[in-house]
Amino acid sequence: MLYLGTAEHYTRGRPLYSPSMPEVLAAELGLHGRGRLLDVGCGPGRVTLPLAGWFGEAVGLDPDAGMLAEAARLAAEAGIGNVRWVRALAEEIPALGLGSFRLVTFGQSFHWTRRERVAEAVYDVLEPGGALALVEHQHDGRPEPPGPGQPPIPHDAIRARIDAYLGPRRRAGQGFVTPNPDPDDEALARTRFGRPYRVYAPGRPDLVQDIDGVLDNYLSTSFAAPHLFGDRLEAFRRDVRTVLEGLSPSGLFWDWPGDTRIDLVRKPG
Repeated sequence: MLYLGTAEHYTRGRPLYSPSMPEVLAAELGLHGRGRLLDVGCGPGRVTLPLAGWFGEAVGLDPDAGMLAEAARLAAEAGIGNVRWVRALAEEIPALGLGSFRLVTFGQSFHWTRRERVAEAVYDVLEPGGALALVEHQHDGRPEPPGPGQPPIPHDAIRARIDAYLGPRRRAGQGFVTPNPDPDDEALARTRFGRPYRVYAPGRPDLVQDIDGVLDNYLSTSFAAPHLFGDRLEAFRRDVRTVLEGLSPSGLFWDWPGDTRIDLVRKPG
């Protein structure tokens, strides 16, 4: 499993999407509290839960039982009762009998799928006029806002420590990353949807992480999941902590993940 054992780290360390992401999607798609949402590769519900109130029902789909348990816990904690959670792969959508949807979302998950096959399956479960949205952070090329005063997270230094423990080839669970040959929007362009258009929601400029939060951020990833370190996990934690303590006397770091990018395509109707 790509994200085995990462769910709690994900909740504690991963930066949230833009707080205005739901309103941007609602304005673009005319959402009005009815219809159904399917969030594919939902993880702990980072897209599902903020959008659930814009629909009559939401479905979060993920292959990782730990992620779904964490999503259900967070939904109950927030009093969100119109979501059900389904354990399955995106490629299994045609056989799941989930019904039809007004919106299908992928929060930084589409690239893990057999993209064109999955997009075609999504096309079939969308109601006429429904949409598919790819949601992710974009840092490169976006105007960086003024920070709150803490130093930025030293990503290059942390990745160097990960390479020292796990090797320079980027991991993906127990395997290795095989990059897609082209961007996700190019893959969508080859399906019945055609090429998407892009909108942005402004990112969170004031997110500050302590050292534990920075570590959780990395331990929530497929390339630095805790199980990959084996019995060297605590040594890795100590090494990264030493690096971070040397760079910020307060132990605090600015975490700007960029703006929230949304690529949208619609089914005619």
